[in-house]
Amino acid sequence: MDGAFRTNFVREPNNLKHKPALVLNADYRPLSYYPLSLWPWQDAIKAAWLDRVNIVAEYDDVVHSPSTTIRIPSVVVLKDYVKPQKRVAFTRFNLFLRDEFACQYCSSTGDLTFDHVVPRARGGVTSWENVVAACSKCNLKKGSRSLKQAGMALRKPPRQPGSEELRNLGRKFPPNHLHESWMDFLYWDAELEA
Repeated sequence: MDGAFRTNFVREPNNLKHKPALVLNADYRPLSYYPLSLWPWQDAIKAAWLDRVNIVAEYDDVVHSPSTTIRIPSVVVLKDYVKPQKRVAFTRFNLFLRDEFACQYCSSTGDLTFDHVVPRARGGVTSWENVVAACSKCNLKKGSRSLKQAGMALRKPPRQPGSEELRNLGRKFPPNHLHESWMDFLYWDAELEA
């Protein structure tokens, strides 16, 4: 038997690594939408075993120890409330999220980079108020010129977003995989039953 196959089989029985648990705060809201707060199944089981979370929903799959069988959690709720951060970190992902993953010059959603509105070569700083998402084509077109010199305009002026604003924007961009047990806790523009 191939050694690599054996190692993978032992480390990833039945591909259980693909069973993440949605992590909710004590108020039953996700810790974050950007990115969605997910734990590997191993961490969810450990937290449940240590009595740090309540299990709200489970997958059909189980894991075994010599003395215990447990269903893999798909949704867990923290027992202690974690206060959300008010300050939003200045990261590439948060910048793209603020700009809704679209170029702020032409609205393209492909091949995104970031651009300094006032170029660094002209004294521009790297800050929320001076950096925008830009496609490669627009970024090259603008270069180290001002908007006026390049004959370009911004869709909206750059500014520092609030944490609640980013949380709401994050709901517009769900991850590629959403387990059905998560839907009641995410409210991804789901229509409610009357």
